[in-house]
This record gives sequence, structure tokens and C-alpha cells, in this order.
Amino acid sequence: MAGSVNKVILVGNLGRDPESRSFSNGGKVVNLRIATSESWKDRNTGEKKEKTEW
Repeated sequence: MAGSVNKVILVGNLGRDPESRSFSNGGKVVNLRIATSESWKDRNTGEKKEKTEW
């Protein structure tokens, strides 16, 4: 697939600084720790709830 482009948009909070590595064949990779959170009000209790996923 020459000439194809992949695009990803990630929205969240970084858990630590990105870690980048280079390989002897010229390839590169970056590892990210991203957390996303959602919040809502419990219908039964009216209590605010929050959930975070890594």
C-alpha cells in the first residue's frame, strides 16, 4: 500500500513522558501512557461518579 496514510487522534492525559526508541534498521517507536476519564451523575443516588481507563 504505497502512499497510504493512517491517522489516529487520541485525547486524554499523559501519565508520564513519552519514551522513544530507535532501531538499528532506522525504525522508530514511541510509547505513550494515556488516561481517559468520564464522569456522570448516578441516577439513583445523584452522586457524581468518575471512571479512569489507562
